[in-house]
Amino acid sequence: MQIKKLPLLHLLWCFLFVSQFFQLSHGDVGTAAHYSPPYLPTTCFGDDQTEFPSTNLFAAAGDGIWDNGASCGRQYRVRCISASQPGTCVPDQTIQVKIVDYAPTALSPSSAQSTTIVLSRTAFGGITNKAVDSINIEFQQV
Repeated sequence: MQIKKLPLLHLLWCFLFVSQFFQLSHGDVGTAAHYSPPYLPTTCFGDDQTEFPSTNLFAAAGDGIWDNGASCGRQYRVRCISASQPGTCVPDQTIQVKIVDYAPTALSPSSAQSTTIVLSRTAFGGITNKAVDSINIEFQQV
């Protein structure tokens, strides 16, 4: 019995080492839409404009990451991985956004419903080349 387990444990150790070294898994996969001004007031910060990043890279959280409001202020790295139209994603472009609102209650309507995250116009334009309503994304909390 011990002889058969040894190669399996060795294989598992090698896989764990390689996956950590090359970081095979980057984040979660979801969908993103966009929204336009007016952005205030927000569910997270009301009328406080100082909570918006000066880069205008911010977002509203969808139900999947809202976490009963705990997502307010969290930062996420977001990358476009595919869309309905080929060539929509900017290759190898990642942005970092701050959650400032809750998508279902945001003042401005989202370009698509029930997405993981709704990006500001600036953020969405930073990872896309074309005007589409939604994209598939890879995202990771920072």
